[in-house]
Amino acid sequence: MATVDVINSCLDSIRQIAEHIQDATVYLDAGSTESFQFLGAYPILLELGARAICSLENMCALDVVVDWNSNSDPARKLVIITSSLLSDAHRYILRCLSTHQVVRHCIIFTSISETAHSAFPDSPLGPDAYPEYESLLVQDYEELVKKSRTKPGQGKLNIEDGGRSEFPSIGEDVLNLEASPSGRDFYENNSLDYVEESVVKLVVSVYHFPMILCPISPRVFVLPSEGLVAEAHLSSGHEDSISPGLPPLSTGILSDADDVPPGATLTAHFLYHFAAKMDLKVEIFSLGDISKTVGKILTGMSSLYDVGRRKRSAGLLLIDRTLDLLTPCCHGDSLVDRIFSSLPRRNRTISGKGSGSQLKLRSLYLQRAALDVQIPLAKILNEEDWKIDSYRLLESVEAFLCGWNSGNSDSQLTGLVNLGQKIHDKPSHTDAEILTGSFVSSENFLGMPLLEAILDRRTKDGALLVKKWLQETLHRENVAVNVKSRPGVATKQEIQAMIKALSRNQSSLLRNKGIIQLAAATLFALEESNYNLWDAFSSAEKILSVSSGETSQSLAIQIGDLINKSALLGSHVNKGKREISKGLLSLQDALLLMIIGYILAGENFPTSGADGPFSWQEEHLLKDAVVDALLENPSVANLKFLDGLREELETNVDSKLKSQGTAEESSELDIDDFDDDQWGKWGDEDGDDDSKIEQVYGDVQLKLELRDRVDNLFKFLHKLSDLKRKNIPLRDGSLTMETNFDEDRKGLLYKLLTRVLSKYDVPGLEYHSSTVGRLFKSGFGRFGLGQAKPSLADQNVILVFVIGGINGLEVCEAHEALAESGRPDIELLVGGTTLLTSNDMLDLLLGNSSYF
Repeated sequence: MATVDVINSCLDSIRQIAEHIQDATVYLDAGSTESFQFLGAYPILLELGARAICSLENMCALDVVVDWNSNSDPARKLVIITSSLLSDAHRYILRCLSTHQVVRHCIIFTSISETAHSAFPDSPLGPDAYPEYESLLVQDYEELVKKSRTKPGQGKLNIEDGGRSEFPSIGEDVLNLEASPSGRDFYENNSLDYVEESVVKLVVSVYHFPMILCPISPRVFVLPSEGLVAEAHLSSGHEDSISPGLPPLSTGILSDADDVPPGATLTAHFLYHFAAKMDLKVEIFSLGDISKTVGKILTGMSSLYDVGRRKRSAGLLLIDRTLDLLTPCCHGDSLVDRIFSSLPRRNRTISGKGSGSQLKLRSLYLQRAALDVQIPLAKILNEEDWKIDSYRLLESVEAFLCGWNSGNSDSQLTGLVNLGQKIHDKPSHTDAEILTGSFVSSENFLGMPLLEAILDRRTKDGALLVKKWLQETLHRENVAVNVKSRPGVATKQEIQAMIKALSRNQSSLLRNKGIIQLAAATLFALEESNYNLWDAFSSAEKILSVSSGETSQSLAIQIGDLINKSALLGSHVNKGKREISKGLLSLQDALLLMIIGYILAGENFPTSGADGPFSWQEEHLLKDAVVDALLENPSVANLKFLDGLREELETNVDSKLKSQGTAEESSELDIDDFDDDQWGKWGDEDGDDDSKIEQVYGDVQLKLELRDRVDNLFKFLHKLSDLKRKNIPLRDGSLTMETNFDEDRKGLLYKLLTRVLSKYDVPGLEYHSSTVGRLFKSGFGRFGLGQAKPSLADQNVILVFVIGGINGLEVCEAHEALAESGRPDIELLVGGTTLLTSNDMLDLLLGNSSYF
């Protein structure tokens, strides 16, 4: 039987729409772009006949001519692939249609099903969402055409903004299109009345395309960060909620049908259609309140028709992220987590969504960090031969423009000269920034997917595997490297030397781009500053874990030391300028460690204090330490609970530093510097005293307000420390108990899979009966034909989906649990809402994405 492969299933879904892609200009929104980047799907789109692949949100008027030549007509078909609501993508789609004036057929693929459109609170579309939108888009397009024809003097392409006006008129860019030979022929043979005919003949088709996801390997996937499913809220702002990007605490009280978070509904619809595309008939198990809600929605969507089809049986295990917040907060031994935490990310394409043509507050949306990392190849390939030659690039652009507009190239060449001057004036490092890489999950080494191989390995083993691949690639390319190699160790010098050796010519670089990019990402993660910071976090977390096995006092002392050490990295004045001391762990890092400490305290000392895991005296000292640290350096911590107060704190620090600088200067004055006139200024001391009193009063008020904010922070920490007590599945301790505190902790996913595969009972794990199962239970069961409750361990395919996100360490531990179970016949798929790093968790808990 064929193995389950997420990457192949996604690529097959793209090939199934080949007839629509053929001879079309393809537009991808931000979520689809991220998905197709991970898939490596761009070459396939071009193989299927796509004329060009463009960004939907960053559409440019030059997209119209990107594939033109002297023997081809303008593209008359647009294909738009979006991971958002049709209402959210509407203004971008309308802008594309108004720019591509000769388009007769617009085909839209959306990952949001019709049922999900009607169920989403922010969607204006009903149960027949696709036909409704087809007619609405044509109506809006016709109105836009009529309005544009009443505006005189339009028809010039605005090169400065790239044609990015919100709704370009239908007549815009016509003169530029006529400038090209094919454009002149087209408009000579077809009168401009075609524009009016095109409105009548415009056909809009909307289809469902569910396989928009980001596979990290053939069996590990997450959802696009700018797709609607990942952005939708997973909880509302009630007392059991922690963050809109995380499920609420599992107290056993399920949401009513009207109160189900939009993220839960969208997740259920995604998983239903994902399983259908993968030809899987799933038996659903859930752990956590939101997971149970998603399981019930999935069960309600199943039908006798689905059960009767020939599909492969699989077990679907849904888990709430809130049951284990500790694992993604910590810095475990995972090379993948180091890479994604160290590398810079692509900037988000769009800043907001909302129904209608105007943006509104995103009450139902969450902004997650982009998944697409930027691998700094230029920092490694920093030799003169690899610096980008801007002038050679300009020559190529000039040749293209002359060929595109041979009749009137003067204006274009003038713009080119200005562009050349801008590039010449830029600092040299911007040229290097162009040379960046990205991960493509389909890249492999001799049939082994690169990312899948390092997902299953710890940091040292993963780095050694990358080194081995580089050595074998060099041997295959017959390239010698003069560098000392130490067996069993992957050093920065030898990895960098091998990368440079493989990249000396373009053909070798292109042939081996997958391993080169992975090696460059590994090299960046193992760089001294990144490596030391990660190890400092890991060491501090181990100290907190060991202290949590002793007494609450020892744990509180360790947390206080971390806060106090970060406070020493405050601001100071050097030659009249304010400088911030840099250390290994900042105040923001110390607050993340404090969150970890409180979660550990809640697991081990649930009754130490009246309101929290620590006594009043211990917590009072911690509050004082946090207040003092924030007063010393408020700019280090970008925290939501400081909103509205950060500017005052900054002003307070600046005034203190100025007074310190003035005091130092005055202390250096010699007594001989005073003259007789200064004796007469003694009477002005009263005014100085008044200003000092006002300053002291202002400092006291500021400190009191800051203390109130910090008190609220500790109330939130009390909620995090109550995770074990309030989450019903964790109360018996079987999924949280640690025997040895000095060893590496195992996450919830490892413990859960270990128990499930050993067929032990798991408290709180609920099975959701299928349609046929319910029929047997209610009808045929009275005749002794009842259906036995299935076990997850009996399935040959197990899909684990963590609602709220996963990290690389959990994937590694999941595969370890499977290996230890002695069940090599089981195929394990792991998925999650997003790929979480410790920085993402801090943002979800205390940053802009938190309820606190």
